[in-house]
Amino acid sequence: MSCNDSPDPRRDCESDEKVVDMEQGISTPQARESTPVRRHRIPFLALRRFVFFALAILTAVLGSHMMLDILRANGLTLLELTIWILFVVMFIWLSISFWMGIAGFLVVAFKRDPVTLGPARPLDQTLDPSRRIALVMPIYNEDVERVMAGLEATCHSLIETGQATAFDVYLLSDSTDDAVAAKEKRAATLLRHRLAPDLTLYYRRRDDNTGRKVGNLAEFCCRWGHFYESMLIIDADSVMGGRTMVGMAATMQANPRLGLLQTVPLPVRADTLFGRFLQFASTLHSPMLAAGQSVWQGDSANYWGHNAILRISAFIESCGLPALPGEPPLGGEILSHDFVEAALLRRAGWEVRLHAGVEESFEELPSNIIDYAKRDRRWCQGNMQHLRLLFARKLHWINRLHFLFGALAFMASLIWIVMLLLSTADAVLLAVSKVQFFTQNYQLFPQWPESRVTLIASLLVITVIMLVLPKLLGLLVALMQRRKEYGGGIKLTVSALLEIVYSILLAPLMMAFHAWFVLSILLGRTVSWSSQSRGGRLIPWREAWRRTWSTTTLGIIWGAISYYYSPLFFWWLSPVLLGMVTSILLIRFTSSIQAGKWLKRHGLLCIPAEVHKPGVLKCLERIEEEDEAGVSPLEDAQLLPAQEYHQQMPIQSLRAHLGIGGGKTTQS
Repeated sequence: MSCNDSPDPRRDCESDEKVVDMEQGISTPQARESTPVRRHRIPFLALRRFVFFALAILTAVLGSHMMLDILRANGLTLLELTIWILFVVMFIWLSISFWMGIAGFLVVAFKRDPVTLGPARPLDQTLDPSRRIALVMPIYNEDVERVMAGLEATCHSLIETGQATAFDVYLLSDSTDDAVAAKEKRAATLLRHRLAPDLTLYYRRRDDNTGRKVGNLAEFCCRWGHFYESMLIIDADSVMGGRTMVGMAATMQANPRLGLLQTVPLPVRADTLFGRFLQFASTLHSPMLAAGQSVWQGDSANYWGHNAILRISAFIESCGLPALPGEPPLGGEILSHDFVEAALLRRAGWEVRLHAGVEESFEELPSNIIDYAKRDRRWCQGNMQHLRLLFARKLHWINRLHFLFGALAFMASLIWIVMLLLSTADAVLLAVSKVQFFTQNYQLFPQWPESRVTLIASLLVITVIMLVLPKLLGLLVALMQRRKEYGGGIKLTVSALLEIVYSILLAPLMMAFHAWFVLSILLGRTVSWSSQSRGGRLIPWREAWRRTWSTTTLGIIWGAISYYYSPLFFWWLSPVLLGMVTSILLIRFTSSIQAGKWLKRHGLLCIPAEVHKPGVLKCLERIEEEDEAGVSPLEDAQLLPAQEYHQQMPIQSLRAHLGIGGGKTTQS
C-alpha cells in the first residue's frame, strides 16, 4: 500500500523508521530536519567581512580621488562629472574583484579552508546509507547520446565508491520534442538495465514544461522528495566523480544546519580554441576566486544551479518561487532562479556554503563566442530581474549583494562603454576648444592649462595591476602546487600568458555584447530559454560578420575620430579598439577545432583533467565509443517509482517595501 492510500499518509509514513518498497528500493529517511538547528559561529566572519569591504572601499576611494584630481585640473565640467561618477561605480566593482583575488590567493597558497580558516581537507567520505540521496538530472531537448553517456559515467563512478546503495537516480525530462523524448525513453530503459542492481534509475517526462527547470525540480520534490534527505543536482552537460558526490552527501549529513553545498564546476572536453582558452582560464583561476568569495561569504554563499547538493525539506519549505509582477523581460517567471533560491534558504536560517576545493566536478561549455554569448543573454535577463528583489523583506545583506553583483556583471559593460565614449567626447572637445589664458577682466597673470601626466600614468598603472595581478597570482599558486598537472612549469606559464593576451582581445567584444544585452532588456526585448549548443563548430564568415559588423564599424569610426582629434587618447584607447575592429577574426579563428587541437598537441592550454585524466572522464569517452544496444522502451509506469508521497511547496513572498513580489500560495 502506498502512503497515499491511508487516511493520514504523513502520519503513517513518519510513524515507521523506514518504509521500503522491496521492488523499487525507495525508502523514507529515518529523520528529517524541517527547521534549521541553532547555528554555530564561523570564526572571525564579521571581522573578515569588515576587513574585506574596508580594503575594497579604501582602494575605490583612493582611485576615485585620483580620477577626480585628473578631471578637475582645469575646471570640472558636467561631462567630466558624469565620467567621474561612472568611474567610481566601476572602480568599486574592480576593487572588490581585486581583493577577492588577493583573499583567495592567501587562502589557497597557505592551504587553508576559506570558511573555517583551518587546514584545507578533502570532502569527508563517511556516508550513512539509510539517509537517502537522489541524484537528479533535469533535461530539456538535449543531445540524448551525450546526456546518457555523461549520466552513465557519473553513475559508474558512484558505483565504484561502494556507497551507491544510498542513492537513486532521476532523469527528469521537460523535452517538448516527441522524437527526442522517445529517444530519451529508450536510452533510459537501456541505462536502467545496465546500472542494475547497483543503482536504480527512474525516468519521468512532464506533459508540459511549466516553470522550466524550477517547475521540473518542484514537481519532483512534491511527488518523491519525501523519500530523500537531499538531492544532488547535475545538468545535462555535467559529469561528477563518485567520491565527490559521496563527499557532498556526507557533508550534508554531518551538518544538520546545511541547506545547500555548491561545488566549483570546472569546464572540460573543449576542442575549439575558444573552448580551450575558456576551460584553461576557469581551471586556473576559478578555485582561487571561489576561495576568495568563501572568505567573506561564509555561510551565505550563492547557488549556481547545478553540481550542488540541497536538503530537500529545506528546499520544499523555503524555495517556492513566485512570478514577478509585470511582463517579461523584467517580469514574469524568475529566470536566474538559483540566486533567489540561495537567498530564500539563507532567509529561512539554513547555511549555504561554497566548497572551493578542487574536486571531480565538471561541466561542458559552449565552444565558440557566439553560442557563449547566447547563454550570457539568457543569464543577463535573469540577473537583471534580481534588481527588483534587492529590497525584498528579511533577506540577508550578503544575498542582496549577490543580486547586485550578478546584475553588475552585465551592466558593467554598458557603464564601461558609456564612460569610454564620454571620455572620447571630452578629449575631442578639449582638442577643438581654444585655450583661454585670461578668464577674468583685468587678470594680471595668465592661467596656464594643467596636464597631470604623472597622476594619469599612476592611475593607469594601478588599474592594470588590479586587473592582471589576480591572474598572475593564480599562475603562481599553480606553479607552486600543481605545475605537473598542467604539463610542467614552462608550458603552464606560456599558456597563462597566452590566456591574458586573449582575454584582453576578447574583453571589448564581450563588452559590446553585454552592453547590447542590457539595452535590449531595458527596451523590453525578451529571450527564449532553449537547450544549449555545446558541440564544436567553425563559425562561418557570414555568421561572424552578421554578429559583429556593428561592433567593427563602431570601432573603426571611434578610432578614426579619436586619432584625428587626440592621438594621445587614441593610443590609450587602442586595446579596446583593437578588440572591436578584429572581432570578426576573433570569432572565426577561435571557433577553429584544428587550432585548438594544435595547441593541445604542443601541450599548451592543457588542464589537469587532460594531463592526468580522471576515471569518470575516461569512462565517458569509453561509453561514447560504444554502440547503443537495441532495447524496447519500458512503459512510463515501469520507469517511475512505485511510491509517491504528494506534498505542497509553499510559494514564498518576495514582497518589498516597494511592493515587489508575490503573495504566499502553494503548489503541489
